[in-house]
Amino acid sequence: MAFPEDVLTEDEHVVLHLRPHWKALIRPVAVLVLAIAAVVVGLVFLPSGGGGSITLAVIGGLAVLAVLVLGVWPYVVWRTTHYLFTNERVVLQHGVFSRERRDIPLSRVNDHSMNQQFVGRLLGYGTLTIESAGERGQSVLPDVPKVDRVQTKLYELVEAFHDKHSLGDGELREILAERDNKSGL
Repeated sequence: MAFPEDVLTEDEHVVLHLRPHWKALIRPVAVLVLAIAAVVVGLVFLPSGGGGSITLAVIGGLAVLAVLVLGVWPYVVWRTTHYLFTNERVVLQHGVFSRERRDIPLSRVNDHSMNQQFVGRLLGYGTLTIESAGERGQSVLPDVPKVDRVQTKLYELVEAFHDKHSLGDGELREILAERDNKSGL
C-alpha cells in the first residue's frame, strides 16, 4: 500500500519514504516455509486413507492458520507502516483496519537520537527517537533502515527548514534599514 500523496501540502515534497526494516519479514517467511515443509512431510510420510488423511487435514489446517496469523498479518502490518520525511514535517502512519497518523512539523523538532544494538548494526537498522515540542513529547520509530543516514537527513531537513523560515543577519539589517528610511531617520 503506497502512502497517499493527498496528505501533502501544495509546496511539500517527500524526501524519504520508509517502512520498518525488512527483518520484520523474517518470521513470516520462516513460518511459510515451515508450514509448507510440514504439509509436504505429512504428504510423504502419512499413510493415505483413514487416520492419515485426517492427520494430514489437521496439519494442513494448522499450517494455513499459522501462515495467516504468523505470516500474513505481520506482513500486512509491515506494509501499512510508513515513516515519511518531507521538507515540512515527519509523518508517522500505521494501522491495518484503523489508521493512526502523527505529524511532527520540522519547526517543532527539538532533538533526535538514534540507537543501534549489535544485530541492528549488522543488519543496518536501529531506533530513531524524535523529541518534539508539544503534549506528546517523544516519538520512537523502531526498526528504521539505515537509521544513521536517516538521522543525518532529518538533521539536514530541520536545519534547512529553520534557515528557510528565519531571517539572516543581512536580511534583518535590510528590514531595519528600510524601516528607518520610511520613518525618516
